[in-house]
Amino acid sequence: METSQRIICAQDPTLTVIGAGIGGLCAAIRLAHAGVRVTVLERASDVGGKMRTLPSAAGPVDAGPTVMTMAPVFERLFADVGETLSDHITLEPLSTLARHYWHDGGHLDLMADPEATAANIRDWGGAQAEADYRRFAANARALFEAFDAPMMGTPEPSQMALTLQVLRAPHLIPKMAPWFTLAQSLHRQFRDKRLAQLFGRYATYVGGSPYQSPALLGLISHSEARGVWSVKGGMRQLAQALKSLAVAKGVIFQFDTAVTRIEIQSGTIRGVIAKDGRRFATDQVLFNGDPKALQDGVLGQTARQAVPQTAVQTRSLSAHVHAFAAEPKGPELAHHTVFFGRDSRTEFDPIAQGQMPRDPSLYICAQDHPRDGLQRFEIIMNGPATTAGHTTEREIEQCQTLVFETLAQFGLTFSPRPTPQTLTTPAMFGQLFPASNGSLYGQSPHGLTASLKRPTARTGLTGLYLTGGGTHPGAGIPMAALSGQHAAAAIMTDLALTSTSPKTAMHGGMSTASAPAAPAPSASSVS
Repeated sequence: METSQRIICAQDPTLTVIGAGIGGLCAAIRLAHAGVRVTVLERASDVGGKMRTLPSAAGPVDAGPTVMTMAPVFERLFADVGETLSDHITLEPLSTLARHYWHDGGHLDLMADPEATAANIRDWGGAQAEADYRRFAANARALFEAFDAPMMGTPEPSQMALTLQVLRAPHLIPKMAPWFTLAQSLHRQFRDKRLAQLFGRYATYVGGSPYQSPALLGLISHSEARGVWSVKGGMRQLAQALKSLAVAKGVIFQFDTAVTRIEIQSGTIRGVIAKDGRRFATDQVLFNGDPKALQDGVLGQTARQAVPQTAVQTRSLSAHVHAFAAEPKGPELAHHTVFFGRDSRTEFDPIAQGQMPRDPSLYICAQDHPRDGLQRFEIIMNGPATTAGHTTEREIEQCQTLVFETLAQFGLTFSPRPTPQTLTTPAMFGQLFPASNGSLYGQSPHGLTASLKRPTARTGLTGLYLTGGGTHPGAGIPMAALSGQHAAAAIMTDLALTSTSPKTAMHGGMSTASAPAAPAPSASSVS
């Protein structure tokens, strides 16, 4: 989108974004910059969606995403609206991408420098392990570069386009290993099964099990190998920067505003109705939530037909997440540290059966690393999605015991030991994000064509669009931002009112008080 692009009409169009997650914020910024009058309605008290924080004795601690990958996606967003990302947040590149521990006492660091990673693997596992890694990394890079544009970079990927891509480059077929799961492919590629276990965890980045996800998901490792950044002050700074930019572009925010219905008259969207009865008149709606919520009737009966059932019902993984402050004692932690279970099957087989893992791998983000004394931590244990409406005391006790006794086996303890109040369970995530069943990544990535089944920005209801991690191109911060870009482009195209007139300044704001029947226009809404 050109920075000078502007919507021109006698009465600028209005758009209501339901949900202030990353996709909704990115789309709102682009559309407001183009002249659309945008109002964002958010059921929580602030922006961010799954990019959430919880209070701790050491300050707000991340309880969702912990780092940024694919930073150019956000650099492009800011550049497209005449801004510079580094003027709004400070990104700190991680030299150690992740540290990994196994019960056999070994540990391995993946580094930002690929040659340093290869050297670490050679010192840790020998020359054969290094050779296997180099071959795997080259394949992951080739797949990432081949499918970046026709898959992630396109608003509506098609089986035909992807097939043509492969036909033009048939050498990709053995790298894709289309007949194998990720776990099967990795066990064929790595003679050291610890490396197969390590790279199998990338399936969990999009909510999948390596035993059910396609081998193609091995390409995710290359997105991390291209660079990982922490955000100074925590990930909430990114959400706050997007909110501030949106306000500067004229976006109006209404917090603590849950929407219960999209108002449709004669097949045309006329407004949205909040839980407290307020009505917001609008021409279009962009839903930044789990698309399954539409199918479940969360936004009214008419909207249930907007998304096919097959695109939302199979759920991705959830997680048990602890967010707390404590003093650690034990093995040296990096910003990202993974403690692997003895056998991945004892983690993922129970999850597939709807149960807590028996021998989990645990991910820890040391948000304040390196620092002595009280530090902030997030611990993630994979778990199944659930339809349970509440969390039992037994589940909480079982989770507490499993997580902290597992870490104690590695010699890692925390003082004070985190309490149950620091824990968010799958059922709690289900309450935070309606109709998600606690799934953190939307539709399951299991199956070779699962990525093509995700809903795209346009829906079956004219004027209703989708964005977020449950929408193409999928889960993760950069993917959600790309979904916002795709949604904004679809809305702009459908409005068919683009012009190259210079963009004028707009002034927005935020409100948590009662709203008028229709969102107030921005200062430059009439041209």
